[in-house]
Amino acid sequence: RHLLPRLDARASRLLRGAGALAAQALRACGPSGVAAVRSMASGGGVPTDDEQATGLEREVMLAARKGLDPYNILPPKGASGTKEDPNLVPSVTNKRIVGCICEEDNTSVVWFWLHEGEAQRCPRCGAHYKLVPHRLAH
Repeated sequence: RHLLPRLDARASRLLRGAGALAAQALRACGPSGVAAVRSMASGGGVPTDDEQATGLEREVMLAARKGLDPYNILPPKGASGTKEDPNLVPSVTNKRIVGCICEEDNTSVVWFWLHEGEAQRCPRCGAHYKLVPHRLAH
C-alpha cells in the first residue's frame, strides 16, 4: 500500500517525459507530417564523396574518372622491366633519382640516377627504367 504513491509518481514522470518527446517530434515534422531532414546530400542522408569533395581533392577525383593522374598520386603501372618494356618513370626535369627494390622480399633500396634518353638498367638486378617527360597539371 505504501508503494503505490511512489509508483504513481514515477509513472507520471515517465508519461510526462514521453509526452514531451512526442511533442518535440511533432514540432520537427513539416506541414505534410513528414519529418523535415536537413542534409547536404541530394537524396538525404550521408553525402557522397562527389558532393563533399572540394579543391585539390575534387580535381584529382574528376581527373581519375577520365583515367588521368595529374599529380602522380596513383601507383605506376607495372611493366616487365625488360629493355623492350621498361618501367616508365615520369619527370619534370631531364633526370631523376630512382629507387629499385630488386627482390620482392628485399629490405634495401638501390638508388641511382636515371637520365633522359635510352632505358637504363638497375646496377644490381638489371631491371630497365626509362625517363618520360611529365607536364604538371597547373
